[in-house]
Amino acid sequence: MAETKVLPVDGAEIAYDVYGPLPPADGRPVLLMIGQPMDASGFRALAARFTDRTVVAYDPRGLGRSTRSDGRTDNTPQTQAEDLHALVAALGSGPVDVFGSSGGAVAGLQLVTAHPEDVVTLVAHEPPITGVLPDAAAADRASRGFREAYQAKGWGHGMAGFMALGSWQGEFTDEYFAQPAPDPAMFGMPTEDDGSRDDPLLSDRSLAVTDYVLDTDRLASVPTRVVVAVGEESGDTYTARTGRATAAALGQEATVFPSHHGGFLDGEFGWPGKPDEFAVRLREVLEGA
Repeated sequence: MAETKVLPVDGAEIAYDVYGPLPPADGRPVLLMIGQPMDASGFRALAARFTDRTVVAYDPRGLGRSTRSDGRTDNTPQTQAEDLHALVAALGSGPVDVFGSSGGAVAGLQLVTAHPEDVVTLVAHEPPITGVLPDAAAADRASRGFREAYQAKGWGHGMAGFMALGSWQGEFTDEYFAQPAPDPAMFGMPTEDDGSRDDPLLSDRSLAVTDYVLDTDRLASVPTRVVVAVGEESGDTYTARTGRATAAALGQEATVFPSHHGGFLDGEFGWPGKPDEFAVRLREVLEGA
């Protein structure tokens, strides 16, 4: 069972779950698991497979149980990194290991850039950084497509467009843009519009994540070990390509993990991966194998 705590920071209150003792009983670093826009609930299955370590998972400000009072609605890696810096300090156990998924991988890269002393090893799994792609302009156009569908027709149409983008193999060519808009009903999603436009994934609120610019010189100079990972089933999808390109920009090859973009998930969220195998691989990578 996790113990839930709340950390007040400038402009927000950050909720986080602690699995295990603080400080860790065995002296190993806390394993901090971070996502975006996914909150701590997405890491329950993975945390359950690390019962020999103290694990912490958090809700980014304004998401899940974390509230914000800064008057903003955008989700930026820079703000998230400062919240994570405060969280690492509050844990009081010294530098941590970090597993970052998707937007959380981008926040992890910014945390290492700004505060390398906080992190021993960062495993950045499929960071969605558009600018590292050779077809960055086309990828940006493709992402505008699902955001425009969301603004025009609501959540179901926006999410259908997002899924079409996320499953496309290879560069975003004329063939991609010639496709008809996907029907939400094909994905089992609602076609009606509930009027909301605040979804962090489908609105402009998280544009700063995909627009993030790597500071490769800084990352090359820090003592933190950075491992960029991709799923073995991800093929040439957008996040697999951004993951491999991010690794290349840092002078490494992407480390292959089991399953897909959400390979650490069980069946709780409807897109199960291989959490047992994923946890084994993460443990190997954290231990330097």
